[in-house]
Amino acid sequence: MSKDWKTRTTLVHEGSRRSQYGEMAEAIFLTQGFVYPTAESAEARFVKTGEDEFIYARYGNPTTRMFEERIAALEGTEDAFATASGMAAVNGALVSMLRAGDHVVSARALFGSCLYILEEILGRYGVEVTFVDGADLDQWRAAVRPGVTKAVFFESMSNPTLELVDIRGVAEIAHAAGALVIVDNVFSTPIFSRAVDLGADVVVYSTTKHIDGQGRALGGVVCASRDFTRKVLEPYMKHTGGSMSPFTAWIMLNGMATLDLRCRAMADSALKVASALQGDTRLGRVIFPGLVDHPQHDLAMAQMGSGGTMVAFEVKGGKDAAFRVLNALEIIKISNNLGDAKSIATHPATTTHQRLPEEQKAALGITPGLIRLSVGLEDAGDLIADLQQALAQA
Repeated sequence: MSKDWKTRTTLVHEGSRRSQYGEMAEAIFLTQGFVYPTAESAEARFVKTGEDEFIYARYGNPTTRMFEERIAALEGTEDAFATASGMAAVNGALVSMLRAGDHVVSARALFGSCLYILEEILGRYGVEVTFVDGADLDQWRAAVRPGVTKAVFFESMSNPTLELVDIRGVAEIAHAAGALVIVDNVFSTPIFSRAVDLGADVVVYSTTKHIDGQGRALGGVVCASRDFTRKVLEPYMKHTGGSMSPFTAWIMLNGMATLDLRCRAMADSALKVASALQGDTRLGRVIFPGLVDHPQHDLAMAQMGSGGTMVAFEVKGGKDAAFRVLNALEIIKISNNLGDAKSIATHPATTTHQRLPEEQKAALGITPGLIRLSVGLEDAGDLIADLQQALAQA
């Protein structure tokens, strides 16, 4: 494959495998197992699996492998492993490399399920986790322990308050201490991401979001070096059953063909929506890194070149007012997904982050009036009009 392909070409062609029939569309190899011509060849494959050989769908599949090669090429890593969900990817990336007595430093602004893995699962098995303010490099420096800290973990743009972490800055601190940098890059998207260039060792996505982009299937992926992917992650994933199904991989492959077009259109509309909301007296704040007065605007432009596809805003009047706005929306749908072609509004305090104690929500800026908006592919003017009429109910 050419190494000079631009993003849109990579998203359409990278990793393609064709059968003897020469099909145009990526084939779905909907099989759990594979036939060997002889007992000797079966024995040989279990000893050493070749580049285009497969054993069992939990270990790998031609359709899944196409997706892995395509997303790895896009992200700029040597390899990737596709998982059953985004949380399977987060869990696999962390648990596969950690043991009792290890230490992890994490940003505290995370999706609720990520916090559960760090606080409950890792703690249960003797892994110590230190939480820091992700935007404060001094806190990262103070928390990392040279020779002891095995990994740092953070969302490059946090859910739901869109706080950015300086990837290059944290990577320099972590690498100096001998720790791996694991980045959940969902909000930044694979299109605007520069995480690997900035020092990330392992990049995790929920492919349920922008990569599928149409709300059809759960999926996840871990992008990393070949050694990490095949020697650390793969043994854990194939034995614990977190692999992506071939049908899901086929859906993700089809989603990737339009990924660049969709993300850029969504980001353009997100900027228009955020600009229209800015200064509205019914709102306490509007959060969008693409706005020039956002405190991390320069960092967003340096890391992503875009403000992304997500907007957050706080309705004055708390939960009751926020619910009135949500219930009045006509085009924008209420759900807890994001990155969809359809615009989606979420009330994090009562859904995605509801399990957090009230004091923790307050510390993270997840107030009763906060609404997270995933901007879709609808006309930006229609979205703004929908928000304006809904805000009139606040």
